[in-house]
Amino acid sequence: MIVGLFFGSFNPIHQGHLIIAEQVLSIGKLDEVWFVVSPQNPLKDKKSLLGEYDRLHMVQEAIWSNEKFKACSIEFNLPKPSYTIDTLAHLGEKYPQHQFSLIMGSDSYLSLPKWKNFHSIINNYKIIVYPRSTSDSTKIENNSNTVVCQVPLLNVSASYIRYCIQEGISIRYLVPDNIKELIEASHWYR
Repeated sequence: MIVGLFFGSFNPIHQGHLIIAEQVLSIGKLDEVWFVVSPQNPLKDKKSLLGEYDRLHMVQEAIWSNEKFKACSIEFNLPKPSYTIDTLAHLGEKYPQHQFSLIMGSDSYLSLPKWKNFHSIINNYKIIVYPRSTSDSTKIENNSNTVVCQVPLLNVSASYIRYCIQEGISIRYLVPDNIKELIEASHWYR
């Protein structure tokens, strides 16, 4: 099985994540997309980060109706901060029957030289890159391991959604309805 790994904080998961995952699923010729909830991204500030199990629960709720989407908590039991190369090694040991590809925005791809053992990632895994408005995807070359997918360019971010919640601005249509209800009922991001 070919599995696309969509790493992220998902703080919160939003429609942009879901649209990208669905598009990349078919464009990238993947069998499944696993949403790998990162407990702590070593390159991001964690002060506004909701608890990892709350974010995992949101992902599960957001994807429950798509049988090709899976929520993955593999990094919860790995040393923190999480490094992608370590997660990939662990997944390879746990699921040797699967072939793993990475799904990432062009901004993340362009920052790969800052990642632990990035050469090993680039040389050993297929990387499916989607454009982000914050970076120039023309700098990314298609090669045997890197494919640039043309998906809708959505300017939706989790930080903007958190801002809206704090300011009392509607997040309707930015997140799935059930996630909006969960966030409101739990008083998250206030």
